[in-house]
Parts: sequence; C-alpha cells; structure tokens
Amino acid sequence: MTTLTPVLTDNWGDERAWTLAAYEARGGYQALDKAFAMAPDAVIESVKESGLRGRGGAGFPTGMKWGFIPQDNPKPKYLVVNADESEPGTCKDIPLMMASPHTLVEGVIISSYAIRANKAFIYIRGEVLHVIRRVQRAVEEAYAAGHLGTDIHGSGFDLDVVVHAGAGAYICGEETALLEGLEGRRGQPRLRPPFPAVAGLYASPTVINNVESIASVPSIIANGHHWFSSMGTEKSKGFGIFSLSGHVQTPGQYEAPLGITLRELIELAGGIREGHELKFWTPGGSSTPLLTAEHLDVPLDFEGVGAAGSMLGTRALQIFDDTTCVVRATLRWTEFYKHESCGKCTPCREGTWWLVQVLSALEKGQGSEADLDLLLDQCDNILGRSFCALADGAVSPITSSIKYFRDEYIAHLTGGGCPFDPSRTTAWAGQEVTA
Repeated sequence: MTTLTPVLTDNWGDERAWTLAAYEARGGYQALDKAFAMAPDAVIESVKESGLRGRGGAGFPTGMKWGFIPQDNPKPKYLVVNADESEPGTCKDIPLMMASPHTLVEGVIISSYAIRANKAFIYIRGEVLHVIRRVQRAVEEAYAAGHLGTDIHGSGFDLDVVVHAGAGAYICGEETALLEGLEGRRGQPRLRPPFPAVAGLYASPTVINNVESIASVPSIIANGHHWFSSMGTEKSKGFGIFSLSGHVQTPGQYEAPLGITLRELIELAGGIREGHELKFWTPGGSSTPLLTAEHLDVPLDFEGVGAAGSMLGTRALQIFDDTTCVVRATLRWTEFYKHESCGKCTPCREGTWWLVQVLSALEKGQGSEADLDLLLDQCDNILGRSFCALADGAVSPITSSIKYFRDEYIAHLTGGGCPFDPSRTTAWAGQEVTA
C-alpha cells in the first residue's frame, strides 16, 4: 500500500474547492447516476462488500447498519448525518465539510437512495457557524442543479435535505441524544431497545452515520467495492483521515489506509518537535486509553489498536512529548467530561464529579498513594454502568495513565506538586525536570 491515499482530501487544495463548479469539474455527482442505475439493495450490498466500517468511532459495518432498516415498515425512513464533532482532539469532519461539502451531500443522496429515505438531516455542531453556512450553501447549490428535490436526475427518487444546527452539547454526539435534539428536546441518550433502525427519528426507522462514513460512499460506488477493500487491512478496509495534533512539527489531516503506524504518520508530520521525545498519545481522541512510545508500530486499525489495549475511535492522534504532565492532561480531559455529562444517570453525573475531585488533589500533590487505588475503584464503578459511552470515555485516560505513568502520579505526591510546573524545578526520575 502507499503511505498516503488522498481520496476525501484529494480536492482540498483546489481553488474554491467547496463550490459546486469545482466539485463537478472533478467528476462530482457522477457516482449518483451510477447508484441510480443500481437497485437500492445492490447499493447496500456494494457498501457491505467494500468493508466500510463507521468512521465515527465505533467501527460498526456501515452496510450492515443500512441493512437493519425494516423495509416492510410503513413509516418514513430517515438518514441522519452525525456532524456534531466535539471529541477533544478530533478534527476531521469539520475540515472535510469546509473544504468539500458536496462530497458529503453526494454521499447523503446515495445513502438515502439505498435505505429508501426521502428526507435526510445533517446535524452540525452549533458552535461552528462557518461550517453550517458552508454546508447550507452546498445544499442550496445541489437543489439548484437538480441533485436534490424531486425526480433527481430523472430517476424518480425524491430527497429533501435539512441542515440542522445543534445546541452545542458534547452529549449530542451520542446518536440517540442527537435524535432528541433533532426533535426539539434536551439532548439526552435514550434507553435502547428500541434501536434507531426500528424506532429512531420521530419513532421511524433511522440510519445515523458519521460525516466521513457517508462521504466515503460516492468513491465506493464510483470505483467499486473491490477498489476500496484493496486498501487497509484484512478486517479494517479502506482509508481514513488521521488527525495529528500536539507536539509534531506539522499537525494536520493525513489520509492513509487503515493499518498505517504512528511512526509513519509522525515521519510524514516532520517528527516530534525538535529536542524532545514522544511520551504518550491518544489513538482515537481523549475518550480512548492512552498509548506510549512502545506502541509506535501498532497498526492503526480497529483490531491492532484494540489488541494494544485501546480503541481506534475517531483517529484523533494527540501527540504529547516529554514536557507534558500526564496527570494535568488527564485532569483537563476529566474536567471536560464532568462538564459535558448530561446528568441523566448517576454513575456519570456523580462519578465524573468525584473523579475530578481526586485528580485535582493528586495534581496538587495532596493525598496519598492509596488515592490512586481509590481513583481506580471509582473508575471500575463507573465503567459499563452508565446510559451511554460518555462515562466509559471519561475513565479511559485515567486508568491507562495510571497503568503507564503511576510513578509520575507518585512524584506529584512525594514532591508536593507537579514536577512539570514552570514555577518549580524538581528532581524526578533521575533528571531535573523543567517545563
């Protein structure tokens, strides 16, 4: 395989790439006609055969999710695009929608045709107003060109697309909380079953997919499922956008086949910033367990990262060098999850609050080593006991950071505070550490 495979990102550098004219100049909306020449079930089968797995974090097979829609249900079918990207460190869907919104719109049309939905919603995080306006403009252009509306391309298929601005809560990235927000209620997860495929938006069959998942569909239809499945690994097919941020020379979006390693990506990004070494990193955003320099050669696919004890997630690779205090970083993430908890269930509402209290004291050098076991016990009582995965994500950086950096936690206690504090110079781990 080649190191980089620009497909979704291939046109990002084009002049005014976000316009309909620029998109059509590269063959945009041609995959639509190819899809319309196929039966809807054949489109679903092609996506299944491609091996495309959800690019929003869970990695569930996209075609299989589409196949769950009960076509004998007389209620309308809906497609909902989850564009509520708000995981700390995750930044792939927003630049995709900014640079090439028509890639997403074409994917929405093909996906809606496959599941026989005549109405689709693109739910975008409310804070990114510039993205909302850009996608709205793309939808307007698509309507004017006949790519949306009634009898699209003479196919007899009708589709309306609504761009919905979310209320700006992290919890709305959870698919059922997103549906609650779409219906005008407070964003809180729903009890399942019933699952969205049976009773989703307006209690009707609904498919909810991530932006990158839907945006990948036109290229699969245009080039064939064999083309897509020829990239990646045996069980994690295709390509993906890897977001590198933090202490690398050139942060940004790197589109590559699944299975590439962090070592390769860091080389593409110009290496760790000069004079420093990799300390720890997240493979899929702050809700995934931390990994360290010993995991540089782990294949970045669902199975490889899972075997290393973490999750591929959204491929948000946050890179931290040896100047970073892992305790402080973990505390900041935990404060985020405490703030963003919707409060519906006790383990998350109360648990994240207590995690912040203990972590905050440890970061200041207060308490004893027994508090680390208390912290792990709290995590154990939260994990798997909440309504949704927010609380599970909150405990991931804590348990993994204690696993790999227990000595650093103890150094806070024995030194009376953070050894990386700029106002202090502390002998730790045999070295004089200054921030």
